[in-house]
Amino acid sequence: MGSFRYSNEDCAATMNTTFIFGGHVRANGIRQHYLRYGGKGQPLVVIPGITSPAMTWGFVGERLGEQFDTYILDTRGRGLSEVPANADYSLDTYAKDAADFADALGLKQYLLVGHSMGARIAARMSTLYGTPLHKIVLVDPPLSGPGRRPYVKDLAFYLDSIHEARAGLADIERIRRTYPSWTDEQLRTRGEWLHTCDDSAIEKSLYGLNNEDIFGDLPKILVPTLLLVAGKGGVIDQSDINEIREVAPSIKTIRIDHCSHMIPFDDLEAFLAAVVGFLT
Repeated sequence: MGSFRYSNEDCAATMNTTFIFGGHVRANGIRQHYLRYGGKGQPLVVIPGITSPAMTWGFVGERLGEQFDTYILDTRGRGLSEVPANADYSLDTYAKDAADFADALGLKQYLLVGHSMGARIAARMSTLYGTPLHKIVLVDPPLSGPGRRPYVKDLAFYLDSIHEARAGLADIERIRRTYPSWTDEQLRTRGEWLHTCDDSAIEKSLYGLNNEDIFGDLPKILVPTLLLVAGKGGVIDQSDINEIREVAPSIKTIRIDHCSHMIPFDDLEAFLAAVVGFLT
């Protein structure tokens, strides 16, 4: 398997945590980093969004680890995963990364939760590598693409914040201006890890958000799927939901009206009620 891990197993029983270890595995030709929580129950792979290293979703992993064997992935170019030279950041490549990651760890009939760009990756995975999947949750995926409205955030929004973090300027109060509802812990973790997001990875990924179609994948998903929609932020509107119901009527939709795009950061309990309720 060619994996490496650093472990919390010896003290997990005496600490109020479900975190087990962080590790690396070589899959799709690159080193991929992940965090593992729980260790019991059905395997669950979590793919965060465009500038969310795995550690920023650790508080979600803590809770999901209470019921699932949870793996949070650092997508290529983020966190502790490899930044390949002249890397491809297309949706197909991301999907193969994640599918090969699960295969390298021997995961069978696993659950899949993707947020934002991670949700687009999850949808593409289901069309290309759907056999091992059991259920999927798509959390507020950008539905931008050719002939559609552009994604709500531009490149400067991402790169400016990354460069601030890289310069050591991403303190809690500065980040709070963008994310006023987040806890100090969430803000602090983002400030600590945001600098690991590679500029080229973000630029090419944002290009993909606006130039790769995702609607064609939705009718091809053959496993039970939940679409979790944020009521605020403008990523998915009612016309998008109506279109999805036409092309993929089997997809279940839950809208959380009081949450923005970063749903678990705004209301973790509402996020868990929807996601865990569907997955179990």
